[in-house]
Amino acid sequence: MELNLLLNEEKVTRRTYKHYTINPAHEVQMVKKLEFFYIGKKAENIDILIRAFESGYAAENISNAKAMLTRLTGSKDKHVAVPDIIIVDATVTSDDLRELSRFLSSSKTLAVVPFVAEASDTTKADVARFKNCAFIDEIIFLKEYNKATIQRKVSFLKKVKFRQINEMTTNMPAEGNSRKVSGTIFKRAFDIFVSLAILTVASPVMLLIALAIKLESKGPVFYISKRAGRGYRIFDFYKFRTMQVNADAKIKEFSHLNQYSAEAGGGPVFFKINNDPRITKIGNFLRNTSLDELPQLLNVLKGDMSLVGNRPLPLYEAATLTTDQWAKRFMAPAGMTGLWQIKKRGKEEMSVEERITLDIDYADKYSFLYDLWIMANTPSAILQKSNA
Repeated sequence: MELNLLLNEEKVTRRTYKHYTINPAHEVQMVKKLEFFYIGKKAENIDILIRAFESGYAAENISNAKAMLTRLTGSKDKHVAVPDIIIVDATVTSDDLRELSRFLSSSKTLAVVPFVAEASDTTKADVARFKNCAFIDEIIFLKEYNKATIQRKVSFLKKVKFRQINEMTTNMPAEGNSRKVSGTIFKRAFDIFVSLAILTVASPVMLLIALAIKLESKGPVFYISKRAGRGYRIFDFYKFRTMQVNADAKIKEFSHLNQYSAEAGGGPVFFKINNDPRITKIGNFLRNTSLDELPQLLNVLKGDMSLVGNRPLPLYEAATLTTDQWAKRFMAPAGMTGLWQIKKRGKEEMSVEERITLDIDYADKYSFLYDLWIMANTPSAILQKSNA
């Protein structure tokens, strides 16, 4: 393998960007290679990207990045390609991020490129700053990826971003677009008001639940796991702990009891066991009454989730839903309750395909009024016994 480094020919004395390519000797590339565009000065991040991609660019700051991206989009050379992902380092300021976002959104070509933030070795304040930037599609930690996982991540983000931009610019008339924006504002305001109100009223009950969990078994009160929500955005998901400690480590042990049997040859994979032996006595009561989900109101308040939406999935489940056939379910907000819960909750015959189809149906139809209808039908679903 040969690593070529090409510097630009600007009339300036200092380096403004690098172009990296890795060309296998005497090998013809029949499939389009993925290219990265990194903005930052961390050499270790560039090294990781070089190992994961066959080609890419690195710019030291936003000004240089904008100049380079302008040249790339304006080039008539068929060998020059627009990057598949744009990655910014945590050292980039919020003002610069907004400037870059406006620049990218003004270009039809660049608007569909996933725009992600790299947050390895950063503070919690930096991660929080990225989360507050709605225009950032994802927060990633490059040190946690290998070549295969980062390429799958990029391919998935490209599909999601393309669908989002396509829906906003081509599939929706201007009037409908305005209604959608208004509905989103109402939805968020409603989420904040209701989640705050319920948390205030339910706080004594939540304290009693916490005490009961601690008295029954050793371990934390809350179960916190990584989940994938809208646009495959990953966040910490909160529930009251209803299982034995380290229950996740026993998934393989009980895989033969999985209600969602994996199809031969791969495909979407969900995991659910009826009468799961890992569930505690208190946990069984909490699940049957859905009280275990009260801490998710914190996720709603933070903006990770909505009151109504598609259920955020564990990462091992979400990783199986990256095909064009299923990815659309991630276009909708993540939610505490949703369409499949009120239509299928507690029904053993529900298949993986039925569940995802309902998620996609919600992604196509969701609106503030539709959410109110789902919420009105949620209480009857909660009363149904289910270990979902």
